Amino acid sequence: MEITDVRIRKIDGKNRLVAVASITFDACFVVHEIKIIQGDNGLFITMPSHKCANGEYKDIAHPIEQSVRDLITEKVLNAYEVAMSEENNA
Repeated sequence: MEITDVRIRKIDGKNRLVAVASITFDACFVVHEIKIIQGDNGLFITMPSHKCANGEYKDIAHPIEQSVRDLITEKVLNAYEVAMSEENNA
């Protein structure tokens, strides 16, 4: 499995939410609404989720293996840094 595309959409004025990403696997499967959040210890991502009746959030899609989560995190945050760098240089 390979991540073949990462798209970043910057979010302005939404507290800690700085961007939303979409990733494509093997040029044939897309996951939208991966949130990029500015935390106290730096940027992190959250997978797409929905709010349950009890008020908790539950992931709609998520990696099962830690190595896949790490790969997704690395690719998304790298794409975010590139997008912000390009924006600052424009």
